[in-house]
Amino acid sequence: MDTRKPLDPTAVGLMLILCLIWSMQQIALKATAPDFSPVLQIALRSGIGGLLVAVLMLLRRERLSVADGIWRAGCLAGGCFTLEFLLVGEAVRHTSAGHVVVFLYTAPVFAALGLHWKLPNERLAPLQWLGVALAFAGIAVAFLRGAKADGGLSGVLWGDFLALLGGVAWGSTTVLIRATRLSSLPATQTLLYQLGTGFVLLLPLALLTGHTTFNPTPLVWLSLGFQSIVVCFASFLVWFALLRRYLASRLGVLSFLTPLFGVVLGAWLLAEPIEPGFVTGAILALGGIVLVSGHGWFVSLLKR
Repeated sequence: MDTRKPLDPTAVGLMLILCLIWSMQQIALKATAPDFSPVLQIALRSGIGGLLVAVLMLLRRERLSVADGIWRAGCLAGGCFTLEFLLVGEAVRHTSAGHVVVFLYTAPVFAALGLHWKLPNERLAPLQWLGVALAFAGIAVAFLRGAKADGGLSGVLWGDFLALLGGVAWGSTTVLIRATRLSSLPATQTLLYQLGTGFVLLLPLALLTGHTTFNPTPLVWLSLGFQSIVVCFASFLVWFALLRRYLASRLGVLSFLTPLFGVVLGAWLLAEPIEPGFVTGAILALGGIVLVSGHGWFVSLLKR
């Protein structure tokens, strides 16, 4: 029997805080990019966040599961996590933080398609297929806006494309976790696999590709602390705790406030332009994503 419950004021309040935090991570990467290479920053935040998770596991006397080859799935999930943030790190160098967060949050659509193919009990309903179509229509509109502005795969459009690929990588991570024995692991262990692998792979990549800019300004230190402690450690653990207590479909619908916060904060804090064509595409895409992720909630509302 599913003991998870509908949202209460505590859950709504925590979700609003989480959405604000998650939207701010792209803002922080963009704001500090001239002084702190985004890929290097993501590598270091993964290492620090992973260390904090390892300390928490030690305090709980929790051991990392490696038996029966589960470590292979863990490292593969970490590889997808690494690819996602490598793409995000490159994307913020070419496009706005608002664009990155919107395209990155197309991940649930790609996850839903992968789970539909992989797990029989995750088949998409007709309303969800409508959401998939709507999301891809929104992506197409947003890219057409970029093509007219850039005249090809350069500049902002290239950054948008990298952010969209980051969404594909994030969706792939979700499918991998759900379709393997990683789904039975405690959240700390799954998170440690992702953060640890991300640090091990991203740091050499940053060094090999020359993404080594580090000018230790106060804003840079503030960003690194925020990304490591608040984003990678605290927010992810709170999210997993909410998933264990509340209905995932309803949490998922609220999580799509993140792209909206990202666009508004990017315009406010970084003076990023808000183009009408991109807004139209983003609204279509996010509407489709809500239909895909919130299907269970909508069905329960209709039944009432």
